[in-house]
Amino acid sequence: MQGIITWGTYLPYRRLDKSSIAPFVGQGGGKGTRTVASFDEDPTTMAVEAARSALRGRNLTPQQLLFATVSPSYADKTNATVVHAALRMDESVTALDLGASVRSAVGGLVMAARSGVTTLVASADIRTGLAGSAEVANGGDAGAAFVLGDSSAGPVAAEILAVASATEEFIDRWRAPGTVRTKVWDEKFSEVTYTPLAKAAWKQALADAKVSADDVAMIAVASPHARVASSVAAKLGVAKVVGDIVPTVGNTGAAHPGLLLASLLENSEPNQVIALVSLTDGADVIILRTTKHLSDARPTLSLDAQVNGGAPLTYGKFLSWRGMMSIEPPRRPEPQRVSATAAARSEKWKYGFIGSRDKTTGSVHLPPLRVSVDGQRTDDMEDAPMADVLGTTSAQTNVRQNWENTIEVLSQFSRGAYDRALGKLQKWIDEGGEMGSAGTKDGNGYINGHLRDLKEALPDARLQAQAEGLKGKAIEDRAKEIAFQKAQQGEFPLITKA
Repeated sequence: MQGIITWGTYLPYRRLDKSSIAPFVGQGGGKGTRTVASFDEDPTTMAVEAARSALRGRNLTPQQLLFATVSPSYADKTNATVVHAALRMDESVTALDLGASVRSAVGGLVMAARSGVTTLVASADIRTGLAGSAEVANGGDAGAAFVLGDSSAGPVAAEILAVASATEEFIDRWRAPGTVRTKVWDEKFSEVTYTPLAKAAWKQALADAKVSADDVAMIAVASPHARVASSVAAKLGVAKVVGDIVPTVGNTGAAHPGLLLASLLENSEPNQVIALVSLTDGADVIILRTTKHLSDARPTLSLDAQVNGGAPLTYGKFLSWRGMMSIEPPRRPEPQRVSATAAARSEKWKYGFIGSRDKTTGSVHLPPLRVSVDGQRTDDMEDAPMADVLGTTSAQTNVRQNWENTIEVLSQFSRGAYDRALGKLQKWIDEGGEMGSAGTKDGNGYINGHLRDLKEALPDARLQAQAEGLKGKAIEDRAKEIAFQKAQQGEFPLITKA
């Protein structure tokens, strides 16, 4: 029984409010939001995150990896090998890229469904365009991954009943290699062309699966055009259509069919028939039946949880991240030139975030070392995978990007515990303020402001501590605690405990 064993999705944390576009560039925008990959993310990293979510905590060994994206990080070079390295897959696993088109993503699922080997299918995209364009407003960035195989590889969560396709050459959306602008033909023409293709593939898939439209509990229709998707969904005779994520996430290109399939799986119950219809340069239909293993296959972080999360991003920063607006870069050394030999020596560290652990002391070294700290042992190390290890970020740094990374991580995972401090710090950074340092007297940085508030609060705090009946060192300890609490209510609260 070939089917989906597990899956994972990844939505970048940042959200662009479409209403902020027109005031900035004088055109475009709209209602809702879209996901935005950070300045250091690309389709490869998002595919890795989605795949890690799918594989985390599961004893699965895919035999091949298929990676699809419309916006690959490399040309000529295989991008799937980077995903392969980051996931620490065995060298015997085949890693292949699937063409630079949206249909290649659902094509990977179709190929995996028809193959006899356990396959990891990953897809991801960064959707962009000219400033103020509909592509910018309606696009979105995301990644999705699925492990397909039979019951010998692991419990199958959704059995694939049928796969059917219909193909026709026509002009819908196209983009010349090396350009950022996707050109689009009339949407009504696309609807008229896609509808008969969808009906033909749907009819064939139902016949192959030996089910009727009434037997299908839920359906999702993926299309670059929202109008086409809703129109076709209404014509296929299925009572329930999964909720549209485009108003919040945007249309995520190659990742979109995968996101909708994940939404289908996460919102269905065991022993239900569900269907995915993808309309891009033709029509592809996958009909599945969920099994009793569905609940166990669900990832720890669901798609819905990610859709409902996130934090706002200004349109100016979006443009700078996409290279459409040049701003002053961080004061850092220029990146070193590409070195194949250096990359080969540090592959585990570079892609898999694997350090070294001293077998004698247990000390972990990042980046990995060959020689122990005391210099007594050489090559007495073992791999120390750190990608899933939780850590802490030091606030005592003046590097702006480290602070921004801290804000992003804490915003995502602190569940509101530091909202006020994060808001104040983000506003300070957005206005160009410096971070400052506890070791710099009379500085104008954020930390210096907090220290001044702390100093001003200490005299009254000591009086309050004395009034509480404390004596000796206890007065000073309590005074510092009171002063810190007062400073935290000022303009420079810290993202830390006292």
